[in-house]
Amino acid sequence: MYDPTVARLTYRALLGRRRAAILFVLPLLLVAIAVAVRMFAGADDAVASGVLGGFAIATMVPLIGVIAGTGAIGPEIDDGSIVYLLSKPVKRPTIICTKLVVAVAVTMLFSAVPTMVAGLILNGNGGQIAVAYTIAALVASIAYSALFLLLGTVSRHAVVFGLVYALVWEALFGSLVPGARTLSVQQWSLSVAEKVAGDGLVTSDVGLPLATVLLVGVTLVATWYAGQKLRGLKLAGEE
Repeated sequence: MYDPTVARLTYRALLGRRRAAILFVLPLLLVAIAVAVRMFAGADDAVASGVLGGFAIATMVPLIGVIAGTGAIGPEIDDGSIVYLLSKPVKRPTIICTKLVVAVAVTMLFSAVPTMVAGLILNGNGGQIAVAYTIAALVASIAYSALFLLLGTVSRHAVVFGLVYALVWEALFGSLVPGARTLSVQQWSLSVAEKVAGDGLVTSDVGLPLATVLLVGVTLVATWYAGQKLRGLKLAGEE
């Protein structure tokens, strides 16, 4: 379920000059914020949790997920170059699984690593905050990548819909409407982090058992459906 050639082409597309520049902006901003906060506020567990939860998990991770998830396949479908892959003797679910692996790897690299660095800068991992939020970023990267990869296969406006979900649903409704938090990847990942961090430093509105089921379920269903949608694409010679 993994093809090296598809992976190489996907990495090249995601890490091209323009897209890579965008991917670096948010991690660098997070680290810069962490440095500034540490200079002015000192090492404070509550402040560190606020920065990592409010910016890293709530904003940076989903936005990087949008870029990596939709960018892994959306542009190829839009410009027709996906035909090159579909004409090769590679099963279409294999194409989806390979692109998901690449999207997850890129999302983890550009979100989990800077989250750990920022956490260490903010309070030296006091209360296991840096580790907890890094785990949350790793877990969220998988679900976000699957969701946004699916969006890339079903819509030409995947980036727009992804941004709406990340910025409106997760950041706005997720913070204002209690019921919406149950359907939030952010809250599911925070549930995992809550078990790692010190008491009260990380909180989630979703219990760990439910969060685990939802994370796994959404990832599997989104990946399966993306494979089905790609399987339904027809080449001219297949008509």
